[in-house]
Amino acid sequence: MSTIETMSHLSALQSSTDLLSTSTIIALTIFFSLLCACIIVGHLLEENRWANESITALLLGLGAGAVVLFVSKGNSSRILVFSEDLFFLYLLPPIIFNAGFQVKKKQFFKNFTIILMFGIFGTVISFCLISLGAFFLFKRIGVTSLNTQDYLAVGAILSATDTVCTLQVLNQDDTPFLYSVIFGEGVVNDATSIVLFNAVQSIDINNINALISLKLLGTFLYLFFSSTFLGIAAGLLSAFIIKTLYFGRHSTDREVALMMIMAYLSYMLAELLNLSGILTVFFCGIVMSHYTWHNVTESSRTTTKYAFATMSFIAETFIFLYVGMDALDIDKWKASRASAGTFVAVSSTLFALVLVGRAAFVYPLANFITCIKKRDSSNIEFRQQFIMWWAGLMRGAVTIALSYNQFSNSENKDTEDSALMITSTMIVVLFSTVVFGSITKPLIEAVLLRHTKPNVSDATDIPSLEDLRIMFIENGEPSDTGENQPAAAACRRSGLRLLLTHPTWTVHHLWRKFDDRFMRPVFGGRGFVPFVPGSPTGAADETSRT
Repeated sequence: MSTIETMSHLSALQSSTDLLSTSTIIALTIFFSLLCACIIVGHLLEENRWANESITALLLGLGAGAVVLFVSKGNSSRILVFSEDLFFLYLLPPIIFNAGFQVKKKQFFKNFTIILMFGIFGTVISFCLISLGAFFLFKRIGVTSLNTQDYLAVGAILSATDTVCTLQVLNQDDTPFLYSVIFGEGVVNDATSIVLFNAVQSIDINNINALISLKLLGTFLYLFFSSTFLGIAAGLLSAFIIKTLYFGRHSTDREVALMMIMAYLSYMLAELLNLSGILTVFFCGIVMSHYTWHNVTESSRTTTKYAFATMSFIAETFIFLYVGMDALDIDKWKASRASAGTFVAVSSTLFALVLVGRAAFVYPLANFITCIKKRDSSNIEFRQQFIMWWAGLMRGAVTIALSYNQFSNSENKDTEDSALMITSTMIVVLFSTVVFGSITKPLIEAVLLRHTKPNVSDATDIPSLEDLRIMFIENGEPSDTGENQPAAAACRRSGLRLLLTHPTWTVHHLWRKFDDRFMRPVFGGRGFVPFVPGSPTGAADETSRT
């Protein structure tokens, strides 16, 4: 009798498992098929001026959502629903970590002041203008149920930029300054927007005063520096463990696994402590590329370099597919009950505020930086300012995720206006990504790359200041034949000018001395080659990483 009962329980369990697996497998099969299609189509359109992989994934997602909507006869398109947890916990961390892991650190930290000004002060300026514009304009359109907290949330939501399309066109070698500034601003901007959004949710709108404003500023500074410190600590801890224990002597798999898990653990710890996981995992990636990556074996270096880039690429493609499919969520469009004119009015207003809010800080801050710079080579030209402005006009998954968080769980709000805000935000994201993203590549070629001048010699263009001294000394050596003496004299003058313009006692030089004397003996880094029996040894090649 017990055998019969056991068999019946197993049969019931098997049937329920089959039912669950069938629906899950169908969704995953469709999605992975779309991912394969995105990779193939993106490869075929790699040289196309008007398309990139982000736009390809978004359009394929829209097409797949339309097919699902057609198959369900317009009843539902919920084969995959946009989830904030999926986005913030699983898709965003590998993208941000790989960005920090692959960035050229010397160029990034050279422009760190500009990045912070654009990413923090610029985002706050954009937040204020978009919030005020929404407050004064929405009531004239007919959106009357939103409160002050909603208007502030709209400012934070639309201040989150998405520079993926622009960074796919720009190159770190061709335009190092623009790439580092746009890329760094995008990371700091996302963190700042999320901090502002969380602050809007927590403050009491009815009791705002100067003390609360200072408290908000203090909270932001605490989150920024605490998140940065946590990321640096996680990266140094991974470097110390791998250098001390020599994982590669037994298994390189453990090295790679430890780097991945500790990077993800830093993000989760930051979220658990209510810090900025984006900043934490970004600086963890920078520290790991400077120390931990040089402590592992050669095979692990190759594996981690391409594994992190692959995970980031898949996550980015997944996000754009996800956004494209969820844009046709028929329930949200039906719930808004708005006319086409209302959709156009609200979406146009939001996008106009994005344009104005971006221009309101890019041009003033860029010109202010140009005025305080002493060297002509540091001037930010107008066409560079234009590209900076253009790069921040596109909105992406962070915007949609914050919009869902603010308006989807609106128990005490007007359901129609909440649905209208979500759908209008989707329209802004789709329009800015497809239209502006497709114009980005030819625009940059026309405005920037065709007028690119040879790079002016700079301290950051030379591998180290020791190389500058060597070049100066070598250029001063007399020629045996005497034929190249004028050229040698010119080189000596050029080398002397470089030494006078860029003295050896720079911040970078002091950091290199501190790093060589105190940090690398403890945490390893460049020059540290772990001993692995039976494996060939060789110099680390990725010199451009520092």
